Amino acid sequence: MPKPISIITPNTWEFLRDAMIEPTGFREYDARWKYPDAINLPGITALGLGLGTQIHARGIAPVIAVGNDYRDYSLSIKNALILGLMQAGIRVKDIGPALSPMAYFAQFHLDVPAVAMVTASHNPNGWTGVKMGFERPLTHGPDEMAELRDIVLEGRGQPRPGGAYEFVPGVREAYLDDLVGDFRMTRKLRVVCATGNGTASAFAPELFERIGVEVIASHNRLDYTFPHYNPNPEAMEMLHDMADTVRATGADFALGFDGDGDRCGVVDDEGEEVFADKVGVIMARDLSKIYPNATFVADVKSTGLFASDPELIKNGVIADYWKTGHSHMKRRVKELGALAGFEKSGHYFLAEPIGRGYDCGMRVAVEICKLMDRNPGLSMSDLRRALPQTWGTPTMSPWCADTEKYQVLDRIVARLVARQEAGEPLAGRAIKEVVTVNGARVILDNGSWGLVRASSNTPNLVVVCESSASEAEMRAIFADLDGVIRTEPAVGEYDQTI
Repeated sequence: MPKPISIITPNTWEFLRDAMIEPTGFREYDARWKYPDAINLPGITALGLGLGTQIHARGIAPVIAVGNDYRDYSLSIKNALILGLMQAGIRVKDIGPALSPMAYFAQFHLDVPAVAMVTASHNPNGWTGVKMGFERPLTHGPDEMAELRDIVLEGRGQPRPGGAYEFVPGVREAYLDDLVGDFRMTRKLRVVCATGNGTASAFAPELFERIGVEVIASHNRLDYTFPHYNPNPEAMEMLHDMADTVRATGADFALGFDGDGDRCGVVDDEGEEVFADKVGVIMARDLSKIYPNATFVADVKSTGLFASDPELIKNGVIADYWKTGHSHMKRRVKELGALAGFEKSGHYFLAEPIGRGYDCGMRVAVEICKLMDRNPGLSMSDLRRALPQTWGTPTMSPWCADTEKYQVLDRIVARLVARQEAGEPLAGRAIKEVVTVNGARVILDNGSWGLVRASSNTPNLVVVCESSASEAEMRAIFADLDGVIRTEPAVGEYDQTI
């Protein structure tokens, strides 16, 4: 039975024999740990046994597609996971090194019900984890993760006969063929392709070339040491590097991808870093012309423009703000029959007839190129400037321990709700509403807002602010919101600030 990290420690006899799993690694919609500090290889095998047991318990056909990202330890993690799945009587189809969306694609391509993708996503080296799902295109949400956690930590994994292993070649090529389809650019585009030496390096440059885009390479050599920066298109370090390359080369824009390729970041032709929620509004404007009266889902970190933009209103768009997190968003898009979902982190969920509803940075890249092809007289900066102006912060993440962050957040939310109920202002304006579907989104009487929520993946809170009036108001919103956050001594320093 797996024991907490406090009982089994690295570099001991038991560490090489017994499962060690830190319980906090089971998060809202991903399983993610520091390796080998918080989980060991026997722990990964116990995870595989638990996942296989969960598959059987839910009456799902015992077949699963499994892939791994390009990190030096991911193959070992995947093999340990596969061992546990096979112990549970699961037939494993190993698709090899992959992007997360390639693994999701494999569920459809190979017609299998389940998927398990070994990846630390955008987390730095030293982290590992698994993204998994049973009902395509969905992945585990809080209920499924809680069930899996209990099976694993309570030692309820059940070995069964029938496990098998098969390596399936050719899925990468089929995935790229599916992305390209019969599309070819009719206008000339020069695009900076930024992959941060991560897994997307094996996909994005070839994808762009196949659709007729001229590639300006930016750290496209596979290198799991990530010598330049950790591939994360929400981090300013990567966005600044993309912007520098655009300005140095005169590119039409830059597209950047995270460590497992399910997110896409954009820098325009002027070197302006366009946050992903604003890119989402640009895409929604274009798509709603083709598909009027469409529903779009946006996460609570995203700009208020999805609901207030005059162009979207004119095209009959229905905006729905929902919980942050790729699993929550996929589920909401499917429930509502939405055309797409957009997260400020750069996850986009393009549903039929554009995509299959899962988050795929490569699909987004193709659709952005198609958008530019449909608007041959416009640059990316033209499209950005056409949006109503707002002033927004980057996504900022003050440290808060996983064991404390939800209790801390509950107290912060309660203070913000009490502030509204008492008629107290924020940034000198009346509070119109406090939306508590995911943390607290404090909406002011002019539509400006500030958000605080708990990160689902790392020991942090998450803070985002946006003003419809001015940069000064945006800074005032942040200052007042941070003042409430600072009433909690367990909250540490920000990873970045304005």
